[in-house]
Amino acid sequence: MNPYSNQIKRNLPNDLSNSGGITGDESGYIHQKSILETFDFPEMIEDYLIELEIRNYSRNTIKTYKSIVINFYNFLLNEENLTDERRVLRAFKKYIQYLKRDKGVSQNYIYLVTVVVKKFFEFGGIHILKEIKTPKRTKSLPKHLNEHEVENLINAFDRKESCKTERGKVVNLRNKVILALLYSSGLRVSELVYLHTDNVDLHERTIRIRGKGEKDRIVLFDEETKILIEDYIEKKSDDCEYLFVNRTGNHLTPRYIQMMIKEHAKAAGIKKKVTPHILRHSFATHLLKNGVDIRAIQQLLGHSNLSTTQIYTSVDMQTLKNVYDKAKLV
Repeated sequence: MNPYSNQIKRNLPNDLSNSGGITGDESGYIHQKSILETFDFPEMIEDYLIELEIRNYSRNTIKTYKSIVINFYNFLLNEENLTDERRVLRAFKKYIQYLKRDKGVSQNYIYLVTVVVKKFFEFGGIHILKEIKTPKRTKSLPKHLNEHEVENLINAFDRKESCKTERGKVVNLRNKVILALLYSSGLRVSELVYLHTDNVDLHERTIRIRGKGEKDRIVLFDEETKILIEDYIEKKSDDCEYLFVNRTGNHLTPRYIQMMIKEHAKAAGIKKKVTPHILRHSFATHLLKNGVDIRAIQQLLGHSNLSTTQIYTSVDMQTLKNVYDKAKLV
């Protein structure tokens, strides 16, 4: 039973008495337990994360949810008198205010925090936050690179001094393959770092991916990327199951990929902020510009809902103008 679901028959606000939330001694002193005393939050967090893993949430999603829940729990530890619904609600609103004012987080992050904390409370049988309305998300259009910028990015280090050593040549080739794959296949960086060599079918130019929610899908890559992969596998000296590894034989991290792309973008003279996500969006945008059906793009990206793909693959204004001008309006 949810310990907050009933009101106590005392001259007190909604509290924790029906779950042992009020205790007293022989002198008649009444102690109201706070939510942190009534519930074992560390254990509840652990159980929640286990539940997310069982339900096939991605590693990144679980990591994000864990961070959000722990940060909110740490905030509650510094709050006093969390003995009834009103005070807990006020603490949550104070936390949102703190994130906005002191941390300067985005509206989309506020949305995520609200959703995650409400889900976590509901998981623990705490329905205090039911009245909290989920804030709206902003729908800013993701940035993308043009085709020329992508080409410059991939080839940025072809003449770098470090490429003169054998190790330098292999590392540069590996990074070049990574950039080519992120763009030509639209892979998520979390999918790329765990990619196994035997997931790649060079003959068919396909890769079997285990994506979000542990869902399998097939992605494609072009002939140029195929040649790069073949060359890389031939020069790759390790027997590791992962396609992309560091000098110790472990798979690369998303952080490394992000820093590597940033370095390539600087060398290529690209002023825009370039991330793995922007390469994924560039892939989708360029396919859409070249007439590929949006449902095919949805399948390649691994989106469950078409609405996600429609936002993700917004056509740039110049393309929209070209389509508009070619249309015959009566």
